[in-house]
Amino acid sequence: MILPIVAYGHPVLRKRALDIEKDYPELQKLMDSMWETMYASNGVGLAAPQIGKDIRLFVVDSAQIFTNMDDEDRAETNYPDAPGVRQVFINAHIVEEIGDDWLYNEGCLSIPKIREDIYRAEEVRLEYFDEHFIKQTQTFHGVTGRIILHEYDHIEGKLFIDHITPLKRKLMKRKLEDISKGKVKVDYKMSFPK
Repeated sequence: MILPIVAYGHPVLRKRALDIEKDYPELQKLMDSMWETMYASNGVGLAAPQIGKDIRLFVVDSAQIFTNMDDEDRAETNYPDAPGVRQVFINAHIVEEIGDDWLYNEGCLSIPKIREDIYRAEEVRLEYFDEHFIKQTQTFHGVTGRIILHEYDHIEGKLFIDHITPLKRKLMKRKLEDISKGKVKVDYKMSFPK
């Protein structure tokens, strides 16, 4: 089922999410709905807070980035994480961030029409449970690592705009207020703060 994406300004986006147990009600249905919602919104990642759930769950599909590239684009880019991953992350916790920060332009389904260059670590080592609730420890890098760090921020109550300067945030204040009021046009379902 396609769920509405929670817009900037909703309190759930600023709440630190909670770990869940294996018997979380209708977990498989929720994960399926998150995949469907993410693809319907043309996203590459989606965290539970973005659909109004304050739990430590997110999905990532960086593989679609590489699938959608033509041969020329693949030859011109040197993404170390190709071919990407399609993965569920439950109760994720960062073990360490590794390497130098690098700049990449990011956007967010909860903050549509706004993109900014954001610095993030080259690699992230993560402990999490997969969709079968099997514990994993894995290191991710490149675009995949970046998407994971972006979604991880969501379960920590942070947004990508928290990584920009206060001046830049001040300059986008009106746009953010418009998003909170529902004054934004997108081609996916959204839920706006009351």
